Amino acid sequence: MAAGAGFIGSGRLLSLSSRAKKQPRGGMKHCLVIGGGVVGLTTAWALLQRGHRVTLIEREAAVAQGASHANGGQLSYRYVSPLADAGVPLKALRWLLDPDGPLRFRPEASWAQWSWLVAFLRHCRGPVNHRTTERLLALGAYSQAAFARLRDEASLGEAIALRTPGKLVVYRQPKAFARVAARVAGSSAEQLLSRDDCVAREPALADAAAALAGGIYTPGEAVADCHAFCVALLARLTGHAQFNASFGVQAERFLRDDVGAVRGVHTAQGPQVADATVLAAGLHSRALAATVGVRLPLYPLKGYSLTAPIRAADLPPEVSVTDFEKKILYARIGPELRVAAMADLVGDDTGLDQGRLASLMRSVRATLPRAADYAQARPWAGLRPATPSGAPLLGASGVPGLWLNVGHGALGFTFSFATADIVAELVSGRASPLPLDGLRL
Repeated sequence: MAAGAGFIGSGRLLSLSSRAKKQPRGGMKHCLVIGGGVVGLTTAWALLQRGHRVTLIEREAAVAQGASHANGGQLSYRYVSPLADAGVPLKALRWLLDPDGPLRFRPEASWAQWSWLVAFLRHCRGPVNHRTTERLLALGAYSQAAFARLRDEASLGEAIALRTPGKLVVYRQPKAFARVAARVAGSSAEQLLSRDDCVAREPALADAAAALAGGIYTPGEAVADCHAFCVALLARLTGHAQFNASFGVQAERFLRDDVGAVRGVHTAQGPQVADATVLAAGLHSRALAATVGVRLPLYPLKGYSLTAPIRAADLPPEVSVTDFEKKILYARIGPELRVAAMADLVGDDTGLDQGRLASLMRSVRATLPRAADYAQARPWAGLRPATPSGAPLLGASGVPGLWLNVGHGALGFTFSFATADIVAELVSGRASPLPLDGLRL
């Protein structure tokens, strides 16, 4: 704790040291980033690049232990599809009746769950989805450029297993493929592929060819190891004189000064004081924001993944493959195949449901039976913090001193580079490089 600071049990900051009160020279600030996943780490980097001093706190003992740990690994900049869309409620009913469907729902006596569902249904309209998709496409394009800059600045090497093989979305239902084909026709960024074209582009799909109607291929889309990226970026951050990190530290509530502005957080180890605080703690952001009366419309979409070693005789996919109807993605990350799927609305449950894992394995073996050694696959489950619209929440929280970088859902890895830049610019007192319509609380 800074010398001269005083606190009471409510978490309100009674007085600040002269160092904390005074705006640092040149506009520099001491910034506190809460969260050690990919969003928090990229935010810390972006703030350091703008000359601020940064303290990062993470409740786990290491980085990337939540949704960043074993996610799909896709960096999908030009193919974004918000879950909330016209027709999704009817599809959801069919998915719930399918034992191998991509969705599970467990009702809870929870305001967070039901209010989120009501808001989600409001977004399940074509025009609303179209506007959200346009915003996410702009965010994706900016994030691709921001990732390239960060990779150069941080000198991240081969450890993150980065490849740019492109992304192939395959469709099983002819009607669904016809709809997307009409949209893509004439596009310079996406290629319309027949069933045979899909197999020619990705030979690993040969065993599933009879079940396919066609596909959309997007060149330049990337895959990487999100966990390895987080570890590598932390190593670069740790070497920076203006950076400090604390792990195994749980943020309990925000500290506020006598005019109500947030000036840090209280933890079990004591207070952490800062000029600006960025909340990037995934799902845990919801409870922490509530300590200052900020209601974040976040709900966990539970996802599963399998990571299987690739043997010499295996036939893994080289491109990043997404099975549209089954909502399963496949990505070769280094010497392993990552398979990720499912969006279960079952509350804050991170347990490995063996039935869901068996369902995923059945689908995987039927689609890419020769891609990897599935008998040695490592299972994982994580909670993706999603907003009803599918767009992240960025910038001002409504409480002075507290900034948001939350709600990325399944696209945290993809969007983290853009959202980190945007929030760092706002904290620095500058305008966002992108319009924030639909991206603010």
